[in-house]
Amino acid sequence: MTGSRYDILFEPVPIGPVTAPNRFYQVPHCTGMGYRRPNTLAAMRAVKAEGGWGVVCSEYCSIEAASDDGHYPHARLWDEEDAAAMARIAEAIHAQGALAGVELWHGGALIANRGSRLPTLGAVSRPAPLDPIQSKAMDAEDIRALRRRHRAAALRAREAGYDIVYVYANHGYLLTQFLSARLNDRADAYGGVLENRARLVRELLSETREAVGDRCAVACRFSLAPEEGGFLEAAESRDLFALLADLPDLWDLTIDGYDVEMGSSRFVKEAAQEAVVAHAKSVTDKPVVGVGRFTSPDTMLAQVRRGVLDLIGAARPSIADPFLPSKIAEGRIDEIRECIGCNICYAHDSLGVPIRCTQNPTMGEEWRRGWHPERIAPRHAEARVLVVGAGPAGLEAARALGQRGYAVTLAEAGSELGGRVARESRLPGLAEWARVRDWRSGRLAVMSEVESFLDSRLGPDEVLELGAAHVLIATGARWLTDGIGRWLDRPFEGWQRDGVVSPDELIDGRLPEGPVLIYDDDNYYLGPALALLLRAAGRAVTLVTPEGRAADWTRLTQELSFTNAALLEAGVEIVTNHGLAAFDGAEARIACVFSGRERGVEAVSLVPVTRRRPEDGLYRALAERPEALERAGIESLARIGDCEAPATIAAAVYAGHKAARELGEAAPTCRRERAVLA
Repeated sequence: MTGSRYDILFEPVPIGPVTAPNRFYQVPHCTGMGYRRPNTLAAMRAVKAEGGWGVVCSEYCSIEAASDDGHYPHARLWDEEDAAAMARIAEAIHAQGALAGVELWHGGALIANRGSRLPTLGAVSRPAPLDPIQSKAMDAEDIRALRRRHRAAALRAREAGYDIVYVYANHGYLLTQFLSARLNDRADAYGGVLENRARLVRELLSETREAVGDRCAVACRFSLAPEEGGFLEAAESRDLFALLADLPDLWDLTIDGYDVEMGSSRFVKEAAQEAVVAHAKSVTDKPVVGVGRFTSPDTMLAQVRRGVLDLIGAARPSIADPFLPSKIAEGRIDEIRECIGCNICYAHDSLGVPIRCTQNPTMGEEWRRGWHPERIAPRHAEARVLVVGAGPAGLEAARALGQRGYAVTLAEAGSELGGRVARESRLPGLAEWARVRDWRSGRLAVMSEVESFLDSRLGPDEVLELGAAHVLIATGARWLTDGIGRWLDRPFEGWQRDGVVSPDELIDGRLPEGPVLIYDDDNYYLGPALALLLRAAGRAVTLVTPEGRAADWTRLTQELSFTNAALLEAGVEIVTNHGLAAFDGAEARIACVFSGRERGVEAVSLVPVTRRRPEDGLYRALAERPEALERAGIESLARIGDCEAPATIAAAVYAGHKAARELGEAAPTCRRERAVLA
């Protein structure tokens, strides 16, 4: 789209000896694919390049076996076999017209080398975060060997076709351990004064440039702290930056301490981002990319026009919508899927499996299932599809079916679209989750193929009378109050008392009397969100969990510390390692999960957050009448999302998309990566 106000975003940007075709820069981010799934990784990166990102970078790429991050499938450049796999990814990116970047990485004392079983290396000897080992303090020969292996990896990256090669001096890994005065107490040439602590980074930047020559640009990922509390203190981070400012061709800046925040978009704070980048721009004229809180194309435009950023760095927005740049270029702003900040992508990389996305169900499935975020196979035959339930699964199924060209009737029993998303997004900290509903309802509004009906509760007879050839039941699930979950195998004593309130009742506006005990055996976001809701209403709240920390699963989404801090700041009392035993209307009895010892907690109301029951009555009533289905001309009947198996919102969206993709397909694609045997 020429003559657009967004034209500046599509200007080429020189980066040393190479030129980015535009300002959209997908910064390094983990994928859960890495060296284990090179085909999956190449296809995912290629789709982003196709979507208009001018630069597409790898995840952290290990340079040697002494930087082996266990079950996390990172990228690797240990040898020529790894280089061949990485070359496949670079080729896929280049085929779509983008530059390819690779982030060379050494974990240092932050990892345990669980796979390679080599001693962990560090600036000093420190305990690994999760394992009962300590790092080896690197001596002079270790440092020389590291420099040789880093140079060898840079050469492999160049030969593999990469255009930008990173020196990774951030996020607490090896180079940060040398830079930080708190982490580095060495007494040799690599410790003590600022110049000494910066020595290794300076050497690697210079040696990487020498290795790649004029074929590749050299980038450095670095943290400029806006205040105290990061790996680098604020003042010294600026002094270190000044020492290194002119060595790389590009600076990729992040901000320690602002990666995640309960109750916000989970991106770094825009004001803090602007402050540190403005400082960087005052020191160097090298291009700067930084991850900002890009809630709209206009925020991107504003930062570029103010000279805050040269390139627009994004990780999660590029996952939620790989075609974000193309949609801006083509004037399709209303079609952009905005990231909701749930970090479900990060969680699954942490679990060692391909990342997924709540907003974009095709993420991670580009190679395995052949899914594309913008394209979908047209219908094979003209047919009407009835989707019952307009929660995340039903909305996505209706949208994708409409895109395929099916005539779709979407029937929702309630008075609004969105199901659980609409309801949960009204809780503290979850407002942005409404984007799951809003993007899909916006797409449905311009689809002539889809008719939506609210306040339309259907029974079996109504379904049979509607004349649909295919029926998808997406009626969701409801929370139970018996306490059965991970810890309890049978209902707790007193579970049927009047003071026991379900999460659904609380979400729908029933505020119980206090004090309230929330028994959280779900261990994700809902228990804490309900606790904050009750505290805002003035209720005294105790949150009890059998786990060792409140909201324990959020350790995978990087929200654990922020969630617990929000609870404590709000005045929620947290009791860990205790299960629920009984409730009598005045007191709850809780039991230690280790000793079984019981004690009482004052509570006149109790909210169990434990398990949900699929609302599949309509499905079962229809499935039990096969003859009636045949007479009505119904060729297929399926339940999807929480109605089939209660899970995350991301899982519900995926289920709806999968059902729509596979409708009428005889043999859906599902490939898997296989080991290559010598």
